[in-house]
Amino acid sequence: MPSPRPLRIANASGFYGDRFDAMREMLTGGPLDVLTGDYLAELTLLILGRDRLKDPRLGYAKTFLRQVEECLGLAHERGVRIVTNAGGLNPAGLAEQVRELVARLGLPTRVAHVEGDSLPPRPGGLTAHAYLGGTGITACLAAGADVVVTGRVTDAALVTGPAAWWHGWGPEEYDALAGAVVAGHVLECGTQATGGNYAFFRDFFRDHDIRRPGFPLAEIHSDGTSVIGKHPGTGGVVDVGTVTAQLLYETGGARYAGPDVTARLDTVRLATDGPDRVRITGVRGEEPPPTLKVGLCRIGGWRNEVVFVLSGLDIEAKAELVRAQVEESFQRAKSRPADIRWELARTDRPDAPTEETASALLRLVVRDPDPDAVGRTVSGAAVELALGSYPGFHVTAPPGKGAPYGVFEAEYVDAGDVEHVAVLPDGVRESMPRPVRTRVLEDVEEPALPEPLPDTTPTCRAPLGLVAGARSGDKGGDANVGVWVTSDDAWRWLAHELTVERFQELIPESRQLKVVRHQFPLLRALNFTVHGLLGEGVASQARFDPQAKALGEWLRSRHLDIPEVLL
Repeated sequence: MPSPRPLRIANASGFYGDRFDAMREMLTGGPLDVLTGDYLAELTLLILGRDRLKDPRLGYAKTFLRQVEECLGLAHERGVRIVTNAGGLNPAGLAEQVRELVARLGLPTRVAHVEGDSLPPRPGGLTAHAYLGGTGITACLAAGADVVVTGRVTDAALVTGPAAWWHGWGPEEYDALAGAVVAGHVLECGTQATGGNYAFFRDFFRDHDIRRPGFPLAEIHSDGTSVIGKHPGTGGVVDVGTVTAQLLYETGGARYAGPDVTARLDTVRLATDGPDRVRITGVRGEEPPPTLKVGLCRIGGWRNEVVFVLSGLDIEAKAELVRAQVEESFQRAKSRPADIRWELARTDRPDAPTEETASALLRLVVRDPDPDAVGRTVSGAAVELALGSYPGFHVTAPPGKGAPYGVFEAEYVDAGDVEHVAVLPDGVRESMPRPVRTRVLEDVEEPALPEPLPDTTPTCRAPLGLVAGARSGDKGGDANVGVWVTSDDAWRWLAHELTVERFQELIPESRQLKVVRHQFPLLRALNFTVHGLLGEGVASQARFDPQAKALGEWLRSRHLDIPEVLL
C-alpha cells in the first residue's frame, strides 16, 4: 500500500571506486528507508567488460560485495532496503553472490535482481546495454526484496523505482515521476550534491567542514516534490548552489528524457528549506520517448604516449627539435602510427627555484588499429634519442608497448523491443509491460531573455568565475558545461553576454565544433553542449581532460568585461 509519509532515500556511491565507508556511514547516520548505490559510468562498463572477458563469472562491481558483507546486518536491523546498479554486466552473478553471503551470515535478507538490459553485441563491439527504467526495481521491492541488484538502468531509476513502489505511482503519473527523476539526478553523483567539486568551495571554508562531505539524501513526497539534505553532523553543505550545480551536470536542454518519464528541467524550482535542506518543487513530466538509449562499448584501437621533459631555456626550440626527430623516425618505420598528436604544456617559469618548476612537458600521444604501430615504433623513436637530442633530455616514464583503448557510442532502439525482467526473491521471473509509445516530442522553445543591464553600466576585465559557477562533464564524445549565477542582475548580464559565440571565443577548442546553448531562467543558468570535443569518449582519452571535468573551471578562469556592480 502507498505510504502516507515521504520516502527517505539516500545514496552511498557515485561511481565504482567511491568512498568505501559510505554505506556504513549512511546506515548509521540517521533514519532511511532505501539506500542506493550508483557504480556505473561509460568507462566503468568497459572496465567490467574486460573483467568478464577474463572470467565470465565477473562483470560486476566487486567493491559492492565487500561493502554489503560489512553492512547487511546493519541494513536488516534498521529496515533499510538496498538498491544498486553494481550488477553491471552480470546482475544475476552479483545477486547470486549476495545470496551466498546472506546464507553465510544467517540473515533473512531477500535478494532480487533486474535483467534485460544486455543486448546482442554489435559487429566489432564488446558490449551493448539498454538503459532501463525503474519499473523492474519497483516490482522487486513490491515482492519483498531487501536487496535489488540491477545492470544498466538509468542513474535516476535507482530513485524512481523505489519512489513508485513507496507511493504506489502508476506509469502515467508523469509529474510525480519527473520529480523523482530530478531528485535522483541530484543524488546520483554522491557528494557532488553536498559541496564536492563545487565551484564556490572557498566560500564554505569559513563556516563549514568540506574535507569529507557527507552523502546526500532525499525526502520524496507523494506528489513528487522532494527535499534534498544529508545526515546531521556530516561534512559538506547542501544549499541552492550545490543542488543547482548537480542539476546542470551532464544534462542538455529543457527535456531530460528517460525510460520512465521525460522530466522538464525548465520547470524545476529550488528553495532553501532550512539548514542543509533544499526543497525541489514545480517539476513537470511528459511522456517518455518511444526509444531507449543503448550504450555500445568496443575496443577502438591501441594507444601509447611519451611525455618529454623540457627544462630551462629555449623550451620552444627544444620542443621543435624533438618533434622533428621523432617524426623522422616515424617516417623510417615500417608501421607509422595512424594518429599522432603533440601537446606542449608550458608549466615552466623564469628563474625558477626548483628544477620541476623550470620544466615544461611535451606530450606525444599516438593511436593506431595495429598494436605494433604504437609499440616498438614509438618506444624506439623516443628511447633512441636519449643521447642525441635536446640538452637535459629525459622522459617522465619509459614508453611501453601501448594499450588498447575503448570507445563508447550510443544508439537508440524501440522501447518495446527490449525485454525488462524482474527476477523476484522467490525466483519468479516477471516481465515488465512493454510500452507502446508513438509520440515524439518537439523541441522546447527557448524562453525569452531577461531585460539586459543598461549599456552604460561600467565594466572591468575580470575572470568569469568571480560571478558565475560552473560544472562540466561528459556524455560520450560530447562535453557539457553548466553555468549559473546567484542574483537576478547577474542573470540579466550572463544571459546576454555568454552567447555561443562568446563561449567559443573563451574556449578555443570549441570554435570548429557545434555548440548548443540552453537557458534555464528559474535556475539562473545556461547549459552548453560541445559536440565532439571528447572524440570517441572518455576511454579514448582524446584530450588532456578526457571527461571534461575541469572544462567549466577553465571557462571560469577566462577574462571578459564584467559589470563592476556584480563584482
